Amino acid sequence: MLGANEAADFFLALSTRAQAELLQELGPERSRPWIRLLAPDDAADLLQALPAEDRFSFMALLDPVTQGEVSALLAYAEDAAGGVMNPRYMRLRPDIPVEVAIRYLRRQAIRGIEVIDYAYVLGSDMRLLGVISFRELFAAPPEQLVQDIMHVDLVTVAEETDQEAVAHLLVDEGLLAIPVVDAEGRMKGVVTADDVAGVVQEEATEDIQKIGGSEALDEPYLQIGFLDMVRKRGRWLAALFLGEMLTATAMGFYEAEIARAVILALFVPLIISSGGNSGSQAATLVIRAMALGEVRLRDWWRVARREILTGLALGCLLGFIGLVRILTWQAIGHVYGVHYLLVAFTVAGSLVGVVMFGTFAGSMLPFILRRIGADPASASAPFVATLVDVTGLIIYFSVARLILGGTLL
Repeated sequence: MLGANEAADFFLALSTRAQAELLQELGPERSRPWIRLLAPDDAADLLQALPAEDRFSFMALLDPVTQGEVSALLAYAEDAAGGVMNPRYMRLRPDIPVEVAIRYLRRQAIRGIEVIDYAYVLGSDMRLLGVISFRELFAAPPEQLVQDIMHVDLVTVAEETDQEAVAHLLVDEGLLAIPVVDAEGRMKGVVTADDVAGVVQEEATEDIQKIGGSEALDEPYLQIGFLDMVRKRGRWLAALFLGEMLTATAMGFYEAEIARAVILALFVPLIISSGGNSGSQAATLVIRAMALGEVRLRDWWRVARREILTGLALGCLLGFIGLVRILTWQAIGHVYGVHYLLVAFTVAGSLVGVVMFGTFAGSMLPFILRRIGADPASASAPFVATLVDVTGLIIYFSVARLILGGTLL
């Protein structure tokens, strides 16, 4: 129902997954004009979104030059710079005058080069020599050579560089595009800010899902299969359940203390939830700081020192609130017996210890995972809470033995 131009704009505005679904509905023959609208990197993404058995027939719809470019892109890892780069970019020789360079770039733009913010200066062997912006090119005298005005202090990435690292580099350097080079310095393509915008969202989504205590979903929430959803969430829940069994074991170990002072059992949920919450906070903050490049492995001691002090302060805050709460309830209803003051100090002291340990454990776990090569986001909030639950009980009943020994215990 749309006109040709509107239909093309609409198609290009769709997500890769939606484009793939639409072309599957149209079939290969009717899809030819649509898939040829895509830049090589976008066409490669679309082919990866198609079922494996359909990729060859849709690849055959591309012109021979684009087929070669797309095949080269598909050879790279999907999350590497080579896999998200665009092999088409503005290129110049270093020994031509600015006036000639402008005419040459105009012809390249007409042929549909996507990235026209920068022109890259290449030698005869395709080695990247320099870069120049269009603004600088138009402002230069017509007779001046490109090599005299190009920038040689280049920011580049290797073909195998992780896409998330490329995204951070683009942001840190304030660039619109960054060249991708091979081991010999030959230019292979460019990664633009548009290319990695989806990457940033994808990586953040994956981290958030892991932090929530689930495996990362490979598809949108409403499109992932029921069995896949159960499998990805069930593995973590089963692991967390097994971990929580240690809490029951710890409770059984202190069964005698609980029998002699039943009142201690009233505060178990309060103690362990406070430790879990503080640990989850610390883990989430450190994981995000790692993702943004604000914290590196070598900063572990600075983080540990900071979180120990923060945990001490937060533990004192919660301990004071707990102390006031027990004293208030005792004044109202005398519910905690004659040793209420010792019980209050037991709870307050335990909260200090548990919260301090929780923040320390939650902040260090991402470092440990990063050190062994695992994803720090796997230090999910439920996982940290489960870890701190067991230690929280040990701290609580150890403090109770110390303070209540000879009275309730």
